[in-house]
Amino acid sequence: MRLGTVIGRVTLSRTIPSYEGGRFLLVSPFTRDHFQHRHSPPDGLSRDPSPVIYDNLGGGVGDTVGYVEGREAAMPFDTPTPVDATCVALIDDVFYTPMT
Repeated sequence: MRLGTVIGRVTLSRTIPSYEGGRFLLVSPFTRDHFQHRHSPPDGLSRDPSPVIYDNLGGGVGDTVGYVEGREAAMPFDTPTPVDATCVALIDDVFYTPMT
C-alpha cells in the first residue's frame, strides 16, 4: 500500500457498470520528504507521476489516502475490471519517527 494526497478528481463521460458507485481521483504519491517535513515537502508536490485511482470510499481533494496498484487493485470487483489502482483506506493521521 502506498500513501498519497488527493489533488483532483477525474470526470468520465462514459463508464462501465463495474465502476458505478465510485469515482476516480488524481493522487500525488508521498515520498520520504513528505514524512520528514510533516506532509509539507520543501519543493511542493511529488515529482512522481500522479496515478488516477478508483475510489468508492469517498475521498476528496486534500485527503490522505492509501492505495494499492497492480493485481491487488482489481480484487474488490466481482468481475474482471480494468483498473490499475484502487483506494483502500482514508488516512486520518500519519506518525513518523525517523530511524537514527
